[in-house]
Amino acid sequence: MIKLLAALLLISVSFGTSKEKIKDRIDSVLNKISSSTTIGILIYNPLMQDTIYRLNAERSMIPASNTKLFTTAAALSILGGDFLVKTKLLTDDFNPTNGTINGNLYLKGFGNPVFRDSDLVKMIEELKVLGIKKIKGNIIGDDSYFDDVYTRDDWIKDEVSNVKLPPISALVLNRNKTKVTRKSGRRIREFTVDVNDPPLFAAQKLREELINGGVEVTGNAAKGEAPETVQTLAEFNIQLRDLIKYVNKNSDNFYAECLFKIIGAENSGKQGNAFYSTQAILEFIRDNAIYSAGTVVVDGSGISRFNQITPAAIGGVLEKMYFDLAHFDDFYNSLSTAGTDGTLRRRLIGTEAENNLRGKTGTLNGVTSLSGYLTTKNNDDLIISMIIEFNRGGWNYYKKIEDEIIEALLDLEFEKP
Repeated sequence: MIKLLAALLLISVSFGTSKEKIKDRIDSVLNKISSSTTIGILIYNPLMQDTIYRLNAERSMIPASNTKLFTTAAALSILGGDFLVKTKLLTDDFNPTNGTINGNLYLKGFGNPVFRDSDLVKMIEELKVLGIKKIKGNIIGDDSYFDDVYTRDDWIKDEVSNVKLPPISALVLNRNKTKVTRKSGRRIREFTVDVNDPPLFAAQKLREELINGGVEVTGNAAKGEAPETVQTLAEFNIQLRDLIKYVNKNSDNFYAECLFKIIGAENSGKQGNAFYSTQAILEFIRDNAIYSAGTVVVDGSGISRFNQITPAAIGGVLEKMYFDLAHFDDFYNSLSTAGTDGTLRRRLIGTEAENNLRGKTGTLNGVTSLSGYLTTKNNDDLIISMIIEFNRGGWNYYKKIEDEIIEALLDLEFEKP
């Protein structure tokens, strides 16, 4: 595969007169920014192996949600788009008789973050189709596929650009949130709160829905671990290619962190945790010869400011996926489309970048980033990575700077050999 680092050092191939003009336009845009602002940019033509513009491309910066590009690219490369992220209904009774399970019923999660009440009800309907009318054992929630570290100290508690994450567990129901009623002044109000104990919460909900559905349950709700040998009674899943659309288009931090631990579990063959997940992504970077100097990845979403990534590394991931025939379509289709959907739906409307730029945005206090793929008016593909760290002004100002650079690039023309 073409190596981005080598391309950074190449002498430019022949260009039309517009290349220098594009550089001047970008410089003019950047000259409007305060000198206290740190900017990292890499703009690269992957087919011609040529760097169009670079500024601090090898500088470590806070990538914000551009971290999700590493999470989703590694997931596709390790697991493939067909990989099923599952929630299963299991039993240790291999021979239910007379419609009775003489054993426990387990609800086991494998990191599936989209599992909801309606899916639970469908599972119960599948049980009833099998003729199950009574369960003599307990209803047990199993989230052992991940560790039980549900939150992280390095996630930003006061980050106004992010909603506090619910517990990251292998067994997820309703995004690990529930509604409670509390007295507020003289009124009783309903609040949505995080679940304290995800496996027990899911088990309690399953037991309740079983009884509501006419299935007799003798045992109690509990949490625990299913035996190695069990029978699958029902299953709900989502394909990886569909899950990463939520992660990249909508920049869903909760889904990204679940996917992060899935990568760790599957790559290690052990339990999903932050260590194995980080190792999996670092292996992905190393195995694909992606520029790695100054790269530190500690989570899957980009919430942590301990993430440090260079524009060159982001460009390397985008290049790797660009030339990956097996996985590029899934990766490309997971990115937000300018002016159309996801986090880019309100940007670049009415420009040539609308329905053209496919990208991933990133936003934290004092940070904005944008990386992805753009096709010029001359039908040349560009890989773009931009990170801006600022202490003056607001996000909207710097996002407009990003958009101005995108618009300038549309006019770039290459002389064809």
